[in-house]
Amino acid sequence: HSAPGQPLGPNGETDLRGLAPRARLVVYKVLSDEGFGEDAWIIKAIDHIAQQNENVTSGQAIHGVNLSLGGPFDHSVYGCGFSPICAELRRLWRNGVLVVVACGNEGQLQVQTRDGEVQINTPMSVGDPANLEECIAVGAVNADRPYLYGVSSFSSRGPTADGRAKPDVVAPGERILSCNAHWKTGQKEHYIFNSGTSMAAPHVSGLLAAFLSVRREFRGRPD
Repeated sequence: HSAPGQPLGPNGETDLRGLAPRARLVVYKVLSDEGFGEDAWIIKAIDHIAQQNENVTSGQAIHGVNLSLGGPFDHSVYGCGFSPICAELRRLWRNGVLVVVACGNEGQLQVQTRDGEVQINTPMSVGDPANLEECIAVGAVNADRPYLYGVSSFSSRGPTADGRAKPDVVAPGERILSCNAHWKTGQKEHYIFNSGTSMAAPHVSGLLAAFLSVRREFRGRPD
């Protein structure tokens, strides 16, 4: 919550609440300020999460992870869903941690034709590590009228490169009020509107966090 009268959102919003406002967050910065990074940075965070859970005497320190990130994978080196990041996330899942991943924003491509530039939908565009079987891959829909507008045009589409159905679910991902990653001291807007499957995935993570807070018998049982 913001201090009374302090505008944080672009429209002066001051009372902001997510899907699971009482959930405790452990935040790992694995990308640069420009939003890019290396696989090794992400894997280091995943390994640290596994260590955190191994160090508790009972239960888990961290029940689920949200990865609003992704990219292509080299199919000449790794099988679909078997990149180094996927291998680490699979280990995390099998040790009882829910894994939620944004499926990517490669749902449309601009193609140059004799009649000009056209946009085409692109199947088999789910990114890595969203192509991992042991994860919940999230696509995007319109936040206000999802049944009218359907899946967002930018949202990556399945199947995966090896023919599996992904994404698993869709969630609001268009014009979502989210943290301003480029905020600097002195700026008013701590929150801005963003679109993408990176905005959709946290909706699912928040929903699952709220669910696990009530149905505790499902903690450690992502399957």
